[in-house]
Amino acid sequence: MSHHPAYSMAGLCAIGGIMGYIKGRSVVSLVAGVGIGSIYFFAGHRIQKNQSMGHDIALGASTLLLWAMGPKAVRTRAPVPLVMTTLGTASAVYHAKKGYEEVYGV
Repeated sequence: MSHHPAYSMAGLCAIGGIMGYIKGRSVVSLVAGVGIGSIYFFAGHRIQKNQSMGHDIALGASTLLLWAMGPKAVRTRAPVPLVMTTLGTASAVYHAKKGYEEVYGV
């Protein structure tokens, strides 16, 4: 079940990137959204197959998402960047906790 958050974030990021391209012709949004979504999808697949480093990869994707959306959320206070920053933060905390549990068996 711990793969569901990674797959959910993959879908949200990819859809968000595609919508950013459709609405504003932003190629950067398309590449970033689909790229980060692909990393989340890869991480979710590794988690689902009980392979190592899945949560670490998802944590990396969350960090990239925060790095990309955080400054925009602070600067514009627009709803989409704020929501994606919040979800990225929640995802980072979740995957950091699960990665810790995976390594130390807590």
